[in-house]
Amino acid sequence: MATALRTVISPSRYVQGKGAIHQLGEFLKPIGSTPLLVADELVWGLVGHDVEKSLQEAGLTAQWERFGGVPSAKEVDRIVEVIRRSGSDVVVAIGGGSAIDTVKAAGHLAGIRWANCPTVASTDAPCSALSVIYTESGEFEEYRFFPRNPDLVLVDSQIVANAPASLLIAGVGDALATWLEARATARSNSTTMAGGLPTVTGTALAQLSWDVLWENALQAVDAVRDHQVTPAVEKVIEANTLLSGLGFESGGLAAAHAVHNGLTAVGATHGLAHGQKVNIGSVTQLVLEGAPSSEIRDFIEFTTRVGLPTTLTEVGLRADDVESLTTVADAATVPGETIHSMPFAVTSPDVVSALVSIEKFATRVRDEAGLPAPTPYTAHH
Repeated sequence: MATALRTVISPSRYVQGKGAIHQLGEFLKPIGSTPLLVADELVWGLVGHDVEKSLQEAGLTAQWERFGGVPSAKEVDRIVEVIRRSGSDVVVAIGGGSAIDTVKAAGHLAGIRWANCPTVASTDAPCSALSVIYTESGEFEEYRFFPRNPDLVLVDSQIVANAPASLLIAGVGDALATWLEARATARSNSTTMAGGLPTVTGTALAQLSWDVLWENALQAVDAVRDHQVTPAVEKVIEANTLLSGLGFESGGLAAAHAVHNGLTAVGATHGLAHGQKVNIGSVTQLVLEGAPSSEIRDFIEFTTRVGLPTTLTEVGLRADDVESLTTVADAATVPGETIHSMPFAVTSPDVVSALVSIEKFATRVRDEAGLPAPTPYTAHH
């Protein structure tokens, strides 16, 4: 067998700042001449005018296709058909992680280049060379890997700041897991999503993402509640999108994202954002690792202050509902799942025990820190 190689992968160009959307055409021009823009109606209503104007100024014609909402195999195939009919040579996702994952998969299958213009900083999907595909009903189905990353990722900080603060908060949950998972992957020397062993670079970027968020997340969330772009907001957008994207892909995923995937197997969690479920995964991973009590305490306290769930109650589950928790744990530990990148073997019963233990411990930590008691989550379908 060939020696496993270390590798780091990244998008060709990353652009971020206030008003960046007005330069989308300029950055797209070197990539393709007939762009297809994929966005849902809400997003297109917000930014469509600016996008069309920017493309016009660059001498490009904008063609918009409505995104159906779920990154399912069916939706991917539909967009592939649209690309073929339109003769587009670059496809651009405008919106959140679902639209972005759909476009990456469709661009790959259609054999054209792809670019991402995230309008929220809620996941680390924009920079990666993989898509998470779900069933039509929203359950995790598979990861699809591509031979390259997006040609362009362009983020307009003001558009991100105009979006609900809850989306930036979810992004912090997704990004904080990056270091916990990269740290575990480095310890076990497991293969990363980039298809090789972790590089010092990938692991360091994951840690930098964590450091930036601990320093800036609380003030950034407050600024975004007032739709302001401050240096802290710029740093958090970059940590959520670029650092976390590079860090998870070239640093490695472990238990936190596997638990997220497990949570999608239970209907009660379907209305939650990706990063909210990932945060429960992070707490679970810290428990599985037998991390120092002070470390788990700090994490629960900090993420509760940010506005992320740290108990089962908040994601629509109960500690005494062993059947649901077993469903989550079984899905989180299937062969090939990233939980097997932990530096020790993890079984389904281990995950159930960790999930059950979170409830009382997190509630106690919150109580001692004077933080509000968990309130039950109700899904908004």
